[in-house]
Amino acid sequence: MQERVAFVTGASRGIGAACASALAQDGYRLVLHASKRESLDALLASLPPETSANAMVVAYDMGDTASIGKAFQDVFKQCRRLDVLVNNAGLMEPAKLGMISHQALARTLDVNLAAAILHLQGAAKLMSRNGCGSIVNMSSIVGRFGFEGQVPYTAAKAGLIGATLAAAKELAAQHIRVNAVAPGYIDTDLNRQHHEDVHRQNLARVRMGRMGTATEVADLVRFLASDRSAYITGQVIGVDGGMSL
Repeated sequence: MQERVAFVTGASRGIGAACASALAQDGYRLVLHASKRESLDALLASLPPETSANAMVVAYDMGDTASIGKAFQDVFKQCRRLDVLVNNAGLMEPAKLGMISHQALARTLDVNLAAAILHLQGAAKLMSRNGCGSIVNMSSIVGRFGFEGQVPYTAAKAGLIGATLAAAKELAAQHIRVNAVAPGYIDTDLNRQHHEDVHRQNLARVRMGRMGTATEVADLVRFLASDRSAYITGQVIGVDGGMSL
């Protein structure tokens, strides 16, 4: 039986690193993406030695479409297959209407939506060779409900939900499942940078009264990647402690 392969984008920290660690526990060979190779050093050091030694590292900017295509070519050359894609890489540049620059808008849409769709497409091509696979797109509660001051990010993450639904319909006959995860207020480096007032406002929206953890998000991704979710596709699942209620 061939070794199963999982590709995680934005794997250097936070939810991406937690997803990579979770999939390593299930025995996947990992393809780990970050914008800079050295930013994956801490994750690789935390993995079991055999997993770390067998991992494939790809480093490129998510806005570089040529590098995205080359990454999937390299995955096929080295691994000969792909079973799971965790489409996690993204960025957020908050700005209210009237303050959104064209450059920031284009960058947000390129990284969070266009690059994610290109990764989805590349993964689908490889998975079609296997006749099965699981793609997990990392959306956000923002993409479901919209947050003030985050119009570009909301548009990108809502677009990713739309892409998930359309791709799930296209790929179901090939037994390639496509689902989206929509995290709420998660304890990550990005969210720790919020001003105390913003933190209190966000936390007040969470009915369970606490931030979620990256591991809690990764546990859902791990389930969606596995055969235990073999009859689940085209779903958008929140991990938000009741923030969406």
